[in-house]
Amino acid sequence: MDTFEIPLGIAEVKIEKVETTQGGDFVITVRSSIEETNCHKCGKIITKFHGHDQAITLRHLSILGKETYIRIIPKRYQCSDCNGSTTTQILSWYNSKSRQTKAYEEYVLLNLINSTVSDVSLKENLGYFTITGIIDRYIGAAVNWDEIQRLDVIGLDEISLKKGHQDFVTIVTGRLGTQTMILAVLENRLKTTVKTFLSSIPRRLHKTLKAVCSDMYDGFINAAKEVFPKKVMIVVDRFHLAKSYRNELEKLRKKEMKRLKKELSEEKYKELKGVMWGLRKKKENLTQEEDQSLQKVFQYSPTLKLAYELCWELTDIFEEPISKTQAKRKIKQWNKKIEKNKLDCFDYFFSTLDNYFEEITNYFHDRYNSGFVEGLNNKIKVIKRRCYGILDTNHLFQRIYLDLEGYSIFT
Repeated sequence: MDTFEIPLGIAEVKIEKVETTQGGDFVITVRSSIEETNCHKCGKIITKFHGHDQAITLRHLSILGKETYIRIIPKRYQCSDCNGSTTTQILSWYNSKSRQTKAYEEYVLLNLINSTVSDVSLKENLGYFTITGIIDRYIGAAVNWDEIQRLDVIGLDEISLKKGHQDFVTIVTGRLGTQTMILAVLENRLKTTVKTFLSSIPRRLHKTLKAVCSDMYDGFINAAKEVFPKKVMIVVDRFHLAKSYRNELEKLRKKEMKRLKKELSEEKYKELKGVMWGLRKKKENLTQEEDQSLQKVFQYSPTLKLAYELCWELTDIFEEPISKTQAKRKIKQWNKKIEKNKLDCFDYFFSTLDNYFEEITNYFHDRYNSGFVEGLNNKIKVIKRRCYGILDTNHLFQRIYLDLEGYSIFT
């Protein structure tokens, strides 16, 4: 039978023999080449050999598609300074609490990226809780501030862990240049909870922070205001804002379509199909069919036409390369147009505009927005669908962190 050699890739050991089990798996028996260890009591290096502990068998990286195990009988050493206390030698390539080598555990973590514990459990023939134990050993349930040297922007947003339920958790995201990082998954969105976390951010990072981006939720905005110095801008995300005033346009559409359904013949009403999608686009982006549908409905509802035009006029203001002062003036002029035309469909939005005018127009300083937060939220939604039933915030943090950072850490 032809044979070949491959390096084991593990330091500190000598291979004694290689065996094959009845199932075709490999068992590699090794012995330690290190003749010392550290006393588990005093920490000193001890060299007085005191026999062996029980043999341990550790799962290692597969060879030729076969499960591979490393078997070792750990040495024991005696400390003369601790009344003859003995310590079992632990080598650097495995963890005493694990039955896998570190190399194999890192391989498992790589496989978990964009996958599920159940899938990896099946593919690797590993127990579910063995895998979650690996996750817990390598990935903390909270951010390690020592690993973060600078923060440019913080994003605050909420997601619901269960569809149709109001069990919101807060996602705190950091932005450094083009890099997005997960900072926390908080168990609720209460102001006190958010403030407590923001207060835990080291003061050295307050100095590098430029902005906090949020939606129009008071709990987020007020928590940020109370924690950070005034030089840190609180910015209401322009896309959340746009969603707010476009919702008002959508409410008007439903109201007008309901009216037209009563007033028009069935044949005439059918000609108005596709209006909803057309209203969501700028005029220059409309298809010919969408434009025709809008023009027909606008003949019957001048109010909807005006609301559509003013809605996109406000969007255009946010696209302009203007200062905060100029933006304030233009938004106030836009507001006057609404009042002049007596468009009451935007009344609720006006209260939002009044309440957060400074935070809304802070956008025009450096154009910060929550786009990076929404991008991460989309990834989290995928994780939730993939890992069905993931309700523990600590585990969710770990899975987000692994998907974001796993390749850079474990390759």
